[in-house]
Amino acid sequence: MNLETKKVLLAVDDPAMVRLRDRRMFKDGLVRRMMGVGGVGVVVAIMLIFFYLLYEVYPLLDSAEMERSSEYSLSIAPTDKTLDYLLDEQVELAFRYGDSGEILAFSLETGAVESRFNLPIPEGVSISSYTNSGVEGALAAVGLSDGSVIIFQPEFKVSFPNDVRKITAALSYPLGEAPIFISDNHAELKKLAFQSNEDGTTLVGWQGGEVLSLLRLEIEESMMDDELTLERYEAVVDQTLGNIDYLLLDEQQRNLYIANKKGVLHEYAVSDLDEIEGPDKTQLTVEGEQLTSLKFLTGYLSLLAGNDNGEVSQWFHARDEQGVSKLRRIRSFASENGEVTVIAVEHFRKGFVALGKKGELGLYHTTAQQELLIEKVAEGPLYHMVIAPRANALLLEGVNGKLQLWHVENEHPEVSWHSLWEEVWYESYDKPEHLWQSSSSSDDFEPKFSLTPLAFGTLKAAFYAMLVAVPIAILGAIYTAYFMAPRLRQVVKPTIEIMEALPTVILGFLAGLWLAPALEDNLAGVFSLLIILPVGILFFSWFWQRLPRKVQDLVAEGWQPLLIFPVVMFLGWLSFALSQPVEAVFFGGDIRNWLTNDMGIPFDQRNSIVVGVAMGFAVIPTIFSMTEDAVFSVPKHLTFGSLALGATPWQTMTKVVILTASPGIFSAVMIGFGRAVGETMIVLMATGNTPIMDFSIFQGMRTLAANIAVEMPEAEVASTHFRILFLAALVLFGFTFIFNTAAEVIRQRLRDKYSSL
Repeated sequence: MNLETKKVLLAVDDPAMVRLRDRRMFKDGLVRRMMGVGGVGVVVAIMLIFFYLLYEVYPLLDSAEMERSSEYSLSIAPTDKTLDYLLDEQVELAFRYGDSGEILAFSLETGAVESRFNLPIPEGVSISSYTNSGVEGALAAVGLSDGSVIIFQPEFKVSFPNDVRKITAALSYPLGEAPIFISDNHAELKKLAFQSNEDGTTLVGWQGGEVLSLLRLEIEESMMDDELTLERYEAVVDQTLGNIDYLLLDEQQRNLYIANKKGVLHEYAVSDLDEIEGPDKTQLTVEGEQLTSLKFLTGYLSLLAGNDNGEVSQWFHARDEQGVSKLRRIRSFASENGEVTVIAVEHFRKGFVALGKKGELGLYHTTAQQELLIEKVAEGPLYHMVIAPRANALLLEGVNGKLQLWHVENEHPEVSWHSLWEEVWYESYDKPEHLWQSSSSSDDFEPKFSLTPLAFGTLKAAFYAMLVAVPIAILGAIYTAYFMAPRLRQVVKPTIEIMEALPTVILGFLAGLWLAPALEDNLAGVFSLLIILPVGILFFSWFWQRLPRKVQDLVAEGWQPLLIFPVVMFLGWLSFALSQPVEAVFFGGDIRNWLTNDMGIPFDQRNSIVVGVAMGFAVIPTIFSMTEDAVFSVPKHLTFGSLALGATPWQTMTKVVILTASPGIFSAVMIGFGRAVGETMIVLMATGNTPIMDFSIFQGMRTLAANIAVEMPEAEVASTHFRILFLAALVLFGFTFIFNTAAEVIRQRLRDKYSSL
């Protein structure tokens, strides 16, 4: 014995054995280091993804900034009073309208006058009022002291002489140079409003007194389409407001608003000049306040009313509890800058700038409901303010015609905590809501960037998927690992795991094109299955237990699932076969109509049931495999010890096996939930992708992942929409991180608690 032991010791010290041992140790160390590097690489990759998402999202957090670019007087000093200014899109050239009819085009950087124009005002007639066509102000009109109107359009013409870009000023008259009389009354036009589009032009004038004159000019084609004529349609409005300080007409030429300094506003419906309706009365200010400014917000759906206390309020039509549509105060923006003297509105966004009497201006956004910037721009009052088309510059006129040009950095004003996560009262809606609607065909569209319905849809889809997957996967895994025959387990487990390799795009395709219509046509059968299947299985189990022992022994222990399989198939067929009769007896032959009309529950073909079944099918293999491994890995001595102490197999499974395997089971559920949260293709193809907040199983949803997949290809790079999609990805990243972290913490606690079993 000692000799053999000595030979073995010598063999261990043999040089060949030493070299073999060294190589083995080197390989073990190399693999250990490679695994460590791989683990660190995974962490680094995840951190890089996180920081890249943060890099794309960070610009949304930038605050608005203003910087004065230049201050100057025009090279040709005007001798008249300024009516308005108009800036070009590139912030290079501007027009100045004077009340003498002179129009100057000048450089915005230097103030050098480049062109001069004069409106064709008849001799002995002067300008008594001015207005423009609204937000953009490219089309303008002056009312004259003889009751006539001249409509003019300044233009910025771009040319490329010698391949060098050049902007020149021009002036045109869309309705001709001859003054247009609104009515037979040739008295001075004290207030003027107008709008023009392809259907025609509407002019509204107030010449004092209790009458408003309306003129609609429409282009009429002859029957031979060879001649165009301008037809006049006149009307008058008897107004009871008294003195009119503000006169506005919306872009569609439907609603006319008149208001006075006391804040009393009258609204008339003027789309049909033969039947003018109104007035509808609204009080825009409270007692003791004066209305100092009234302007349309871009889109012409909202009115911005400024008062002498420095507050600007937003008003638009919404239905009240009685279903009556009326002008309602939606939100307000207050400052301590004193009287609001001028409001300038952004051309293509729902933002505006309010100028106060003390020389401060405030930059605001209505949808985001936030104050973006307060800037002191002068020591005293300023008289005119105009914003560039791209909202990247402001031109201000102060004392003695001194001009200031300010450059504005304000890329993403639509984004705030309120607009992303809270209910927002959008224009034309009757109440605040959570909405996602990122684009439209209209330039004055109000983007709706609420992430709440997307986050809700993500959790809703995951919930219904887990509702289907968790019971089937966990119960199936427990039976497979603990009760099933080993040979049958060797077939069942790999088969289910192979299901995980099925591409989710295939599952989504089948769910959208086959499963959704099938469930819709057999909806009664789906609900019948929830009753018939468990009752049928329980009845079959009871029947099997009542059979003679000799018959039961014909099926070896652990092979009983082979008997259940045909029973499940038969019960499933029976449920769907009874679908039409059940629908005819209990639901009048149409369960969808019964749900919608009788129960008031909207029904969508691609709904949560479809998502739950399809995504549950995709998640089942993940949860099943991990749960089965956890249960099967419970040490056998625990099972044998429990059985030896007199516990039944069922008691052993519930009191010992499941508790010991609970950390693994919980991890399986959380990993399955993480996959359901991040699933894209199934939700994209199996739902209507409607971002609604409705937990009904008969309604669809839109998830964060599906929304990114749908809209990212169409999003303009670096736009607000683009960056909010990255924010959605960051939120999704945060979801998975939080759930996985919570899962790991709970798993460790469960492991510590039940490791002593």
